[in-house]
Amino acid sequence: MVDRITDTWVTTPKKILSTVREACLVHIYPSGPTMGCRYPLGDRPIMIGRGDDCDIRLTDHSVSRRHACIEPVNGGYVVTDQRSTNGTFVNDKFVEGPWPLHDGDYLRVGNCLYRYLAGGNIEAEYHEEIYRLTILDALTQTYNARYLNEFLTREVVRSQRHNRPLSILAFDIDRFKALNDSYGHLCGDFVLRELADVVRGTMRQEDLFARCGGEEFVVVLVETTREGAVQVAERLREAVEAHQFHFESMPINLTISIGVASTTGDPDVTATSLRREADEKLYEAKRNGRNRVCA
Repeated sequence: MVDRITDTWVTTPKKILSTVREACLVHIYPSGPTMGCRYPLGDRPIMIGRGDDCDIRLTDHSVSRRHACIEPVNGGYVVTDQRSTNGTFVNDKFVEGPWPLHDGDYLRVGNCLYRYLAGGNIEAEYHEEIYRLTILDALTQTYNARYLNEFLTREVVRSQRHNRPLSILAFDIDRFKALNDSYGHLCGDFVLRELADVVRGTMRQEDLFARCGGEEFVVVLVETTREGAVQVAERLREAVEAHQFHFESMPINLTISIGVASTTGDPDVTATSLRREADEKLYEAKRNGRNRVCA
């Protein structure tokens, strides 16, 4: 859920220090040529927005001309929304007045997402963040398609070597395009992140959850038979249906359709064929009315 927070932790920056703790912003979403770019923060305010006079200039139309300002204060930094159209968020909390930034925080400016780094070894933190961008989907903090393929290939080989069960779930949000068309892509992004949180709450530590693109996700269930996978899928479907999603103060109800594919070590199965089978079952669930599991 996205909370709107209007209380300010810092009324006004009382004293801007001449030396500020080394810190930076790293652009992590959307993907493109600026993904992974590092923006050092110094001892003067930094304006973020679409305007030509902004220190960090963004061309995304979800960003206002002067959207948010980051200022040094008391050895750290605070961010203040500049009465933007789509708001400024820290860790999905809406902020208006000066709000303190802490190492690892996620700063959202319109549709653009940054990671705030201010640890003791900023260079090491930056390189760790760049590595995270190679294996994680920045929007949902799930694994990306590349890592999914590597993980699933290893698990298929292990299943074949030891004749052990392996299952995957392929699912997506029902009528997600209509949601985007009605409420905009900002709403769609919030829903995807909240959906990822719901799914993570149903998973075991040894399983893998990945976003394949758009509203499409895959869960790899190790040591799980088809029957067990169907049970997991039904629990997941019910959890999503029962969850009250929110975009700002607007409640949204969602459902998902799920396809299940399994193997018990069949030597002819590959990661690609398993994904294809799960996708076919997902399409079958869609054709049969959505909000259901097909295996």
